[in-house]
Amino acid sequence: MKKTSKGFTLVEMSIVLVIIGIILGAVSIGKDLQRNASYQKISQSFIQGWALAYQNYYNRVNVVIADDPTNPTLMVNQNAGEMCAATLPTGLHAYMDNAGVRMPAGRAEGSEDKYVYLDTNGNPQQIDVCFDNVVWSVDGLTSGSYMTRNRNVMVIKGLTPDLARLLDSSIDGIADARFGFFRESGIQDDTTVDGLEWSKTNRQNYSDVANNRDEDQVAVMTAYYLMPE
Repeated sequence: MKKTSKGFTLVEMSIVLVIIGIILGAVSIGKDLQRNASYQKISQSFIQGWALAYQNYYNRVNVVIADDPTNPTLMVNQNAGEMCAATLPTGLHAYMDNAGVRMPAGRAEGSEDKYVYLDTNGNPQQIDVCFDNVVWSVDGLTSGSYMTRNRNVMVIKGLTPDLARLLDSSIDGIADARFGFFRESGIQDDTTVDGLEWSKTNRQNYSDVANNRDEDQVAVMTAYYLMPE
């Protein structure tokens, strides 16, 4: 007796396609959850860890980083530019070590000011932390007006747009590049507008061209985090 072959019915094929779609969706959601967890770790352990290290340094030395204890200016590096790990003659690490301040775990021993993470395309990105004294917009003498003052800030380089917005929302409660304790570099001293969006999106690649492909590194930004006076 001859056997007849039997293929899949349309219903069976539809069920298989639905299952495949559910699996792919779960994988995509899992990647987003993993990335969000990584971003939260950056916010809580690395960024806030450096904010705490800054405050601990001040509590022990009674001046801000790289200020002159005998004639304090109250400005990071006496307003002479960024204080980073590679700043000469004495870098950020040396100041922290000399004061006995523990730095957060970063990329590796000796690279505590750096943190490596993956962007939305799965490519590696690196955050670099420095400190500086910059011009900062503050409330003016009348309602709705603004003026500028010098303020000490943490300089955070290498932030993808989505990470910058997450940190802004975590610190200020809203993603506004112009207002709050966390601002985009270049507009932190703006006195003419009430609010601005972050200038880049994840559609831009590392060269700031808005045709980001899966193999491209995502564009990065620099932010300022206001330190306590």
